[in-house]
Amino acid sequence: MKIVTNKAVFNRPLYLESGRLLESYEIMYETYGEMNADKSNIIIITHALTGSHHAAGFYEGDRKPGYWDALIGDGKAIDTLKYFVVATNNIGSCFGSTGPMSLDKNGKPYRFKFPILTISDIVKAQKSLWDKLGIGHVKAIVGGSMGGMQALCYAIEYPDFADIVIPLATTAYTRPWAIAFNKVTMEAIRNDPEFKDGYYDSKDIKENGLKGLAVGRMAGHISYLSSGSMNEKFGRKYVAQDGLYELFGRFEVESYLEYNGYNFPHNFDPLSYLYIIKTINIFDAARGSDKLEDVLGRIKSKLHLISFSGDMLFFPSEMEEIKIVMDKIGNSDKCTYDMIESDYGHDAFLVEVEKFEDKIIQMLEGKYE
Repeated sequence: MKIVTNKAVFNRPLYLESGRLLESYEIMYETYGEMNADKSNIIIITHALTGSHHAAGFYEGDRKPGYWDALIGDGKAIDTLKYFVVATNNIGSCFGSTGPMSLDKNGKPYRFKFPILTISDIVKAQKSLWDKLGIGHVKAIVGGSMGGMQALCYAIEYPDFADIVIPLATTAYTRPWAIAFNKVTMEAIRNDPEFKDGYYDSKDIKENGLKGLAVGRMAGHISYLSSGSMNEKFGRKYVAQDGLYELFGRFEVESYLEYNGYNFPHNFDPLSYLYIIKTINIFDAARGSDKLEDVLGRIKSKLHLISFSGDMLFFPSEMEEIKIVMDKIGNSDKCTYDMIESDYGHDAFLVEVEKFEDKIIQMLEGKYE
């Protein structure tokens, strides 16, 4: 599989939903495969909270591939021998695109001067990238979780841009349950003395971590799994080296959360995390409209919705609501809905690809009704 990584630089302002603007910005993106002559084989991949432009394949020296390598690649469901796949890193993130720790025009990190972004702002920035690359129309847009929000936003705000839109494990608007998990993370970060009210040294965080972000990430991991997957993975097993009657002795599920939580801040910026969860919290596909019906009525693409029965972050009923509304407004022919049986939890869209990859193939071939 041919992998090309690039950065696009934009020196014109990006006007944001908040009324603010980014005077200039950069977007990292990665491509897989080859674009055909008439540009009819382009698929856009939009990423989740901690994702990046590196969706598939290996970088030299990597032990792990891109986050959706099981889905994207030569001969896979999103076949890079057949399709030209483009994955971007969202603005606001910390993997090369402009974010809170990027330098402003004065050569200093934005930090809290960075504007609050909406999903629409992120998609608008991506649309500038497609214009720069001469991409006026694509075959499909595929994204899960926060990436699914972006996919849905494309379908509503740029109805002529994609033939097919496939949002997975997402929602039309963020509910209190998800906002509550994000609140735990926000407070844990803000109250960590090493956060230094946002004026930390990035090198210190990468080297030493940040306990507040680690604790917040543990809360996030609980929402990404499910009680069923935890029972199957950990059960009542106890860490062999720890004593049962030691106060801080650990069950294996606790050890798992510690490992994932405390490793995370070495690779992800705390301010980026805060800005991104704010973006997720305020997402509402119908903002500025009284009803979801009003915005879903704009959709012209074939919309394929995929949820997962064990998703404890964005519940299946949240995606089913989109299908119900599409049926109600007479757009049932433009929308399909499938709930994949899974005990894994929210992250099933990343780790249980085998349960839905055949559906993706049929959707991209226009054979799924």
